[in-house]
Amino acid sequence: MSITCFIEYEINPFKHAEFEQYAKNWGEIIPRCGGNLIGYFLPHEGDNKRGYGLITFNNLAEYESYRERLKQDKGAVDNFQYAQEAQFILHEKRYFLKGVPETQKFYSGALK
Repeated sequence: MSITCFIEYEINPFKHAEFEQYAKNWGEIIPRCGGNLIGYFLPHEGDNKRGYGLITFNNLAEYESYRERLKQDKGAVDNFQYAQEAQFILHEKRYFLKGVPETQKFYSGALK
């Protein structure tokens, strides 16, 4: 059974550009460390202080191994430090979800 780590960020609404750079950095780091990155999402309309990241794993043990690899990855360490120094993340929550396969559609590139 696969799981998705759903990360909800409360971000400083005046630092969207910093959060976007942080997300772009994860675009290279997460796959390198073993996560299947679905994507990062920035505010567009409405609430301007919520961002999201979604990463899937085959199981919880794979997620735990991924977390250990992150601690050893220079890019990951640097990205965490960037977030701390720039202070654009005000709060972060993680949820672990299992998908209902009959309802999921995975796309590569643009939505069809």
